[in-house]
Amino acid sequence: MVISIEKANDSDNLRLLSDDSGESSKDVSVVRSPRKSPLVLRMIVLAFVMLCGIYISSICLKQLGFNLRPNLSVQVTNKRCPNPSIAHSDLHLLHYPNPLTYTREECECTPVRLFAIFSMQRSGSGWFETLLNNHINISSNGEIFSHKERRNNISSITNTLDKLYNLDWFSSAAKNECTASVGLKWMLNQGVMDNHHDIVDYFNRRGVSAIFLFRRNLLRRMVSVLANLHDRDTKPINGTHMSHVHSKDEASILAQHKPAIDTHSLISELKKTEEMVADALNYFNSTRHTILFYEDIITNQTKVMDVLDFLNVPRRKLVSLQVKIHTNPLSEQIENWNDVYKTLNGTQYETFLNADYRL
Repeated sequence: MVISIEKANDSDNLRLLSDDSGESSKDVSVVRSPRKSPLVLRMIVLAFVMLCGIYISSICLKQLGFNLRPNLSVQVTNKRCPNPSIAHSDLHLLHYPNPLTYTREECECTPVRLFAIFSMQRSGSGWFETLLNNHINISSNGEIFSHKERRNNISSITNTLDKLYNLDWFSSAAKNECTASVGLKWMLNQGVMDNHHDIVDYFNRRGVSAIFLFRRNLLRRMVSVLANLHDRDTKPINGTHMSHVHSKDEASILAQHKPAIDTHSLISELKKTEEMVADALNYFNSTRHTILFYEDIITNQTKVMDVLDFLNVPRRKLVSLQVKIHTNPLSEQIENWNDVYKTLNGTQYETFLNADYRL
């Protein structure tokens, strides 16, 4: 009996639960729905905060100068290379180029000094440059600015110099990787005098050294200029104009021509040349420079060693294959020598008549 009563009670309870199931299910749906919404909101807020954090961090990094995107074209141009033997006062003269067209490999920490040879046509600069290029560590790249487009304005000049001094200039004189001193030959009438302010500023800023090479005897220079013009027009050696020769036979052929000098403009031309030289030396007085004269070099080879010291490269014997053309006294090389002698005798230029030399 007890068992039946308990079963009955259980069945009654089930019915009650079954009858109330509609109402209880409605209550459950009302209670459970708000429990899910706070979790979703929290995730949305968290994601928003993270995005804001990333955005703010990127802005801060950009303001500090960092770039989140890789840039493969960046060149390392200020590589620090130890060189304890160099005096502190000379550090601005040392450069460690990073060429765009090749790598210096094991020579990347070999310091390079920059120079320019300032001269005038027919002053021995071609011969002098061949001496320097005979040195294993020196590259002098000729008259780069003989091409007018490279000297149209200061921008074209500095762009050309930048390419040269970064060891990206290719010529027969380029020694590339282990060059310790690189430069060029630059005539005063190739944009130097017209842009001297900016060129001096560039030299001082980049630590470029200037080598001035002139002739003492400007009359001899005039003879060489006129003879070279004649050779350019007549081309007596196999129909080819040759500013420089490499054999005595070739030199003898070119020396046969004796130019006639206009005595009416002779003194004014000599004076104009002197003034240009004086102005150039004055313009570049603030640069690191040295002054040479052609006559001193051919009679005293120690002058060349002084230049090597100036460029801070090891001393060694230097040779040139060029052969001098005009070696005879001026009286044998000028067609109207008597007129020239009368014009200069008793003037400030009479020393040019007698200050002669033979090789």
